[in-house]
Amino acid sequence: MDEVTGAQLVAEALKSQNVEYMFGIVGVPIIEVAMAAQAAGIKYVGMRNEQAVEACRLYSKFSARPSSLEMIPAVVEKAVRSSIYGRPGASYIDIAGDMVNAKIDRANVRFVSCCPAPPVSQADSREITQAVRLLRAAQRPLIIIGKGAAYARAEKEVRELVEVTGIPFLPTPMGKGILPDDHPNCVAAARSRALLQADVIVLLGARLNWILHFGFPPRFSPHVKIIQVDLCAEELSNNVRAASALLGDIGAVVRQLLETVRSWRFPSDSQWWLTLKEKMTANAQISKSLALRSTLPMNYYTAFHHISELLPKDCIIVSEGANTMDIGRTMLLNYLPRHRLDAGTFGTMGVGPGFAIAAAVLEQTQKSAQRVVCIEGDSAFGFSGMEVETMCRYKLPIIIIVINNNGIYSGVDPKTWKEMEKMGDMTTIAPPVTLLPEARYEQVMSAFGGRGYLVRTVEELRSALQESLNNTQMPSLLNVLIDPASDRKQQVLHTHTHTALHYSSISWNIINNLDKTLLSCIFSF
Repeated sequence: MDEVTGAQLVAEALKSQNVEYMFGIVGVPIIEVAMAAQAAGIKYVGMRNEQAVEACRLYSKFSARPSSLEMIPAVVEKAVRSSIYGRPGASYIDIAGDMVNAKIDRANVRFVSCCPAPPVSQADSREITQAVRLLRAAQRPLIIIGKGAAYARAEKEVRELVEVTGIPFLPTPMGKGILPDDHPNCVAAARSRALLQADVIVLLGARLNWILHFGFPPRFSPHVKIIQVDLCAEELSNNVRAASALLGDIGAVVRQLLETVRSWRFPSDSQWWLTLKEKMTANAQISKSLALRSTLPMNYYTAFHHISELLPKDCIIVSEGANTMDIGRTMLLNYLPRHRLDAGTFGTMGVGPGFAIAAAVLEQTQKSAQRVVCIEGDSAFGFSGMEVETMCRYKLPIIIIVINNNGIYSGVDPKTWKEMEKMGDMTTIAPPVTLLPEARYEQVMSAFGGRGYLVRTVEELRSALQESLNNTQMPSLLNVLIDPASDRKQQVLHTHTHTALHYSSISWNIINNLDKTLLSCIFSF
């Protein structure tokens, strides 16, 4: 009798679904599953942060508990299929601990082959006709490229749509790189004006959630017409009723649009383009003036300006934090699709090091020589900072850059902190957003054998980053001390009633893809 354990069945079922990597935290009985995975040819990466295994069950697309050992391969196949079909998402499989080491005759197991590739569907032709009619009549059209376009690998089709029609585009955080950020049609530098004044917006795999202000005034025109392209029927017309709802695969739907709209082009000398270019120029000048300031401590814009000058164009940028992520998104350009990962729709802090490790493992295996750069706010780094041990253990040459402003959004300098300490109990005196001034995060990396750098000046920043880029054998961490009072440049939003709204916003974003899809199946034992 050829016996097989539950752990072996899990590992073999994952292998049959073409899963190449497993990330986990071992302990009884997970040790057996990890060992079985390695025996099956799956690369296992041991992590450190176990904040939410159990919480994942509530937020997964699919969750199940196999009723018997015989059913494990079938449940794994359905979990994988559910995670990649339709809108992508995590799957959760709960396997009873006593099933891991239990044994069964292999002949009695219901083995399942690898699930087929996701089906590709097209939109209703009547909706395509309506969408083209709206575009042709638009005075101020705009294309918003979302992370759905990245997942659909629709960069070729999206580029053709933009360049054939001449319409300006705006990427969402995880849509950056579908077209390069320096593409002449990219109007990210005039984001607020583009959103507010557009009369027809094409949403390509982007949702009207809080990242896009729900599509509501005063950030959008109350009369804007939305052409929405999405793979998920339940997402269509959320928050704003779509004037044209195009349900289907983004690549396939964009090809449908191109077949009908190819003979039309939005004029490059229109008032709309002139308005956007004027705003882009003005905003670029403001950012440049902030970036070139020579005062110390540095501000966000100065730090990001010099980082951007040194980063390779093909690097994978992982980012999380509040101001660090928001400002970094505008200053650090992406040139390739699926080369940016950040905290996503739910603003989940702590994901950065994990994303960076997954990306680095993939790049290391493929020997692509692409660098992974993880840019963290000091608060965000605190959530999963111990993953630097994982990076050192596997010799993953990740570059972590901690933008340290001594707090969450803002902090205080060491002198002010000492004055507050003299005033009494810090639990009643210290502002809740403050962290310990000038914390030595780089020493965490040094403690595990990586390279740590304390950075205060532009010269130190450029030297440390260049050394880190040259070092392909171990991870590095740059602890960049900036002005605790540094903030985003002030933004002014002009509404249709010609009033001005000064605002400060918190922006957080997610996706889970690199140049190869990273599949997340979450297991609980």
